[in-house]
Amino acid sequence: MKKNLDSGLVWFRRDLRVDDHAALHLALQQCRRVYCAFIFDRDILDPLPRADRRVEFIRSSLVELDADLRALAGQEEAGLIVQHGHAAETLPALAQALGVQAVYAAHDYEPQAQARDARVRGTLSSLGIALHTCKDHVIFEGREILTGGGTPYTVFTPYKRTWLARLQATQLPVFDCAPLAAGLASRPEPLRSTVPTLAELGFEPSNLTQLRIPTGSSGARQLFEEFFSRMDQYHATRDFPALKGPSYLGVHLRFGTVSLRRLVTTAQQRSLEGSPGAATWLSELVWREFYFQILANFPHVASHSFKPAYDAIHWEQDAHAEALYTAWCEGRTGYPIVDAAMAQLNQSGYMHNRLRMVAGSFLVKDLGIDWRWGERYFAEKLNDYDLAANNGGWQWVASSGCDAQPWFRIFNPISQSRKFDPQGRFIRRYLPQLAALPDAALHAPWLASPVELAGAGVTLGSGYPLPLVAHDEARASTLARYAVVKKPGEKED
Repeated sequence: MKKNLDSGLVWFRRDLRVDDHAALHLALQQCRRVYCAFIFDRDILDPLPRADRRVEFIRSSLVELDADLRALAGQEEAGLIVQHGHAAETLPALAQALGVQAVYAAHDYEPQAQARDARVRGTLSSLGIALHTCKDHVIFEGREILTGGGTPYTVFTPYKRTWLARLQATQLPVFDCAPLAAGLASRPEPLRSTVPTLAELGFEPSNLTQLRIPTGSSGARQLFEEFFSRMDQYHATRDFPALKGPSYLGVHLRFGTVSLRRLVTTAQQRSLEGSPGAATWLSELVWREFYFQILANFPHVASHSFKPAYDAIHWEQDAHAEALYTAWCEGRTGYPIVDAAMAQLNQSGYMHNRLRMVAGSFLVKDLGIDWRWGERYFAEKLNDYDLAANNGGWQWVASSGCDAQPWFRIFNPISQSRKFDPQGRFIRRYLPQLAALPDAALHAPWLASPVELAGAGVTLGSGYPLPLVAHDEARASTLARYAVVKKPGEKED
C-alpha cells in the first residue's frame, strides 16, 4: 500500500494497547513515520482525589504500552511520548513540534470528550494538520444499528436481536500492526523521557497494588484467560457476589487494554457452540453498546432523564436528605447487603453488577434521593467508570431511562440479600462486625432476637446502625413520589 503522508501522530486515549489497534493500524498504513503519544489531561485529572486508582492504573498500563511499542518497533528510541497538560492545547502543540501531517485517534462518545476533540480538530486545522478518528471500543456505533423505521433503538431486546444478526453477518476486522511496525518512528531526543511518576503528576499511590488489580494488556490477558475457564458457567454465577463469576475486565474495557473485538469474537464462538454462559456474557457486552448508542443518539441523558416526565419527580433535597446520602455513601444504611456493597466500592473501586442495582435502587427508591447523586458518586469511585454505562444503569434503577425497571417495581434489599448472598459470605467479608450472626439473622439484623445479637457481639445503633428507613414505608413513599409519571390505568405491582 502506498503511504501518502510523511509522518503522523497516534493519540492514545482509551485504547492503551498495541494489539488489534484501529488508529495505530490506520496511521501505519498511511504514514511513513508514526509517533505515538498519550496526554495526561489536566481537565480530567485536576478535579480527581489525589489517590485515584484509575490514574495509577493508567500510568502502570502506559509503562507497559511504552515497552510494547518499543518491542514492536524493534528499537529503544521508539515508544510513547507522554505529556501532562490540557489536552486540547498540548496535543496540537506536540503535533506541530513533531511536524506531522495528521493525527489519528479512536472515536470518543462522551460529550466532554467530543467538545475537546472539536477544539483539537479546529486548532489542528489552523495548523494545516488533519485529525482522523476511527471506531475502536465498540462493535457498532452511533446509528449503525437502527430500527426498521430508521430510528435508534430505545428497547434493549430488539436492539440485541438486530445487533446479534448484524454481528453474524459481519467479519470483524483485526488490526494487526506488527507487519507495519517498521513505520514506528524514533522519538526526538527531548521527548524520550520515561512515563511520569504519580508524584510528578501530582498524585499519591492508591491501594491498587494491594488489591492485586492487574494492569496493562498483560493484566487483561491474565484475567480473560482465567475467565475463559469459567465462562460457560457465567449465566449461573454472575448474580452471586460471593462467587467468582464476573470477568473483572470492566476497567480493561474502559481503558482499552484489551480488544473488544477479540472478546466479542470469543464469546460469539462459544455461544454458537452452545455455551449458555458465553451467550449471557455476550449479552452483557451488547448492553454496554446499547448504552453507548443511547448516549450518542440522545445526549440529553448525560444530565436529564431519558424520559422527560421523570424530571418532574420531587427528590428529597434538605439537610436530612444530605445526611441520608452521606450514610449511603459510607455504608451506614443499616441494610447489610447495601452496606457491604458500598464497602466493596469504597475499598476497591469495584462493585458487583447485581449489587449496583440493589444499592442504586435503595438510594433512589428507599431514600428518595435523586439518581444523579448516586451517578456522581459512582463516577468518582468506580475503577471502570464509563459515562454511558453508569448513566444507563442509574436511569434503569430510577425508571427514568430507556427500557428501564418499571417505576412501581422496587428492589427489596432484604429479599435480594437472602436470594443472592444466602449464606452471607459476601456480607461477612465486608461487614466483619456482623460475621457471628446466624445466616437467617444476617440479612436484617434488627429482626434478630436479643439473644442472637448478644451472642454475636452486635449492638445495633453503635456497633452497626439501625435501618435508616423501613423498606415498606419507603416503598409507599416512592409510589406516591412517582405518581407524577403514572399513566392512566397503569397498575402498581
